[in-house]
Amino acid sequence: MRPLIALASLLFVSACLFDKEPDVVRLSGETMGTTFNITAIGDDLDEAALGQAVQETLAQVNAKMSNWDPNSEVSTFSASDSTEPMPVSDEFAFVIEAANEVHEKSGGTFDVTLGPLIELWGFGPRKPEDPVPADAEIATALAQVGQARLLILDSAARTLAKSDAGVGINLSAIAKGYGIDAVAAQLRDAGIENYMVEIGGDLVAMGENDKGESWRIGIEKPEAGTQAIQLIVPLDNLGMATSGDYKNFFEQDGVRYSHIIDPVTGRPITHRTTSVTVLADDAMMADAWATAMLALGQEKGMEIAEKNKLAVFFISRDVTSGEEAYITVQSSAFKDALGTN
Repeated sequence: MRPLIALASLLFVSACLFDKEPDVVRLSGETMGTTFNITAIGDDLDEAALGQAVQETLAQVNAKMSNWDPNSEVSTFSASDSTEPMPVSDEFAFVIEAANEVHEKSGGTFDVTLGPLIELWGFGPRKPEDPVPADAEIATALAQVGQARLLILDSAARTLAKSDAGVGINLSAIAKGYGIDAVAAQLRDAGIENYMVEIGGDLVAMGENDKGESWRIGIEKPEAGTQAIQLIVPLDNLGMATSGDYKNFFEQDGVRYSHIIDPVTGRPITHRTTSVTVLADDAMMADAWATAMLALGQEKGMEIAEKNKLAVFFISRDVTSGEEAYITVQSSAFKDALGTN
């Protein structure tokens, strides 16, 4: 009987080991002027060590990409009045390379030199009584905008130069996605295969959630003050970013001005597309393309999405039914990602 009892005990212990639930670590905080939320799932996770590693990763990203930190790499470059090539870090060059790719494929609609126009239109400390910029002011600002014309990146030498000393770089439409990817890489390096990293609404997800199911992410309806869901997207090993004009805008004399600026006209977009969601292999490209697609609008954006096999979901105001009605359109790649093609 004793050998049988010992065998039964061994089998019981083994079964308990196999049935052990994985650890679930949830981290949250503030970064890049917004919030982050991370869920990591794995065996024997050290929450304190993981939290410290995430904070260090985000601090490194901010030290290079933050436009709010006057001592960051991007701020130092923007503040320089030199047109000589300046050495840049591998990470900074990597982001500029990605920005250049989206800039080219979007026909110049994505542009990291938009700062003068963003400031001119007052998306920052703007007061309701501030006047809409005059044509001459817009023209002056436009002279300082043009990524392909004003920035010269030498990838081999890892240098970046300005063709005009007054040019600045604003990475707010791509750095957040880069930061998400940097944290995700840190989790993978720690051996974690199931996770979700979200910063300011943009995210990347890998594997399964804490219920052993696919990650399912909701796309909001473009209605300020509500949290209604327009569409649920299953996500695995993909980045996802949404850009919308329904939370950041101002109205003057009955005209609605979006915070999304068209770098060609120098004015806020006026088309009916109000929200764009992009799925991509990483959060950085999803982040950049979501901004570009919103600036382009559904009609032009869909042409570029199909040409470049981009997974894009457009929500536009239905002009035939009023401002509160919407129509949605999905690119072929987006339908493929959802399995609806």
